[in-house]
Amino acid sequence: MLHIEGKPVLRFERTLRHSPEKVWRVVTEPAEMKHWFPAEVTIDGRKLTFTFPEAAPVDADGGEGELLESDPPKVFAFRWHNDVLRFELLPHPDGCLLVFTAVITSKLSAGRDAPGWLTCLDALTAHADGTEFTPPTDWLARIEHHVAEFGLDEGTDDPDGVRFVRDLVWTPLDAVWALLTESATESATESTTESTDVTTGTVPTRAAHPGITPGRVIRAEAPHLLEYEWLRDGTPQGVVRWELTHEHLQGTTATLFQENAHGPEALAAWHVHMELFFAATQGDIRCPWPAAREKELVQRYAGR
Repeated sequence: MLHIEGKPVLRFERTLRHSPEKVWRVVTEPAEMKHWFPAEVTIDGRKLTFTFPEAAPVDADGGEGELLESDPPKVFAFRWHNDVLRFELLPHPDGCLLVFTAVITSKLSAGRDAPGWLTCLDALTAHADGTEFTPPTDWLARIEHHVAEFGLDEGTDDPDGVRFVRDLVWTPLDAVWALLTESATESATESTTESTDVTTGTVPTRAAHPGITPGRVIRAEAPHLLEYEWLRDGTPQGVVRWELTHEHLQGTTATLFQENAHGPEALAAWHVHMELFFAATQGDIRCPWPAAREKELVQRYAGR
């Protein structure tokens, strides 16, 4: 992932054994794009309209975009919502070099955008070659790989405490809340309106890592906010706050904050916890607690 003028940019290359003219058609013609692009595209002058298939895991319509540049058979660029996608075709001894860049709105979404666009480019290559394309099924592992590669799983040790912000893809807020408060019997990939009244009970297990001693619940505002005291030797030290948000075009985000907690141990414990929580939102419940992973992260944060 690059940063250009403060904006996150994904950049990929593909060498295709076809002429730039052939690849240009695959990249720019809606009848060809339907074989690899994530949405159906309609082009009317400079206006582009996008339509998601019914099975797409998003809660937003495809929306509209604008053609920004078209220089056959070299450059094709357009805006899709707030993202800018650019396809550049360069001569290559084996045929054509495709350079694809995506200027994306949110750095957090890069962890899922990268495997998504890599899959699209694989499908594009297969279509240009005339071969069958089988979409991958290991999405969780692919997202986790890029989240780690881009450092999107790392927490910060701020003056007031440690903080983590994690993209939860398109998991519905109600489902994330149900998972966090342990009122969900299934994975959070399915939406539910059930909710536990945590204000009258103890802090849910999934809201705290094994090394922290929870106190009383201070606030619980389903499905957005859970806040509780954390204790040391029975004395309140500060609060732990979970904030869940959802944006129409960006998906769901979890922000975790532990007040007055500092150092590699606090960062490592919550890092592991957020890894497990993200996996759980995608239907993968992992037990037991990975102590070796926590130890590895303590060393990593200590070396920063």
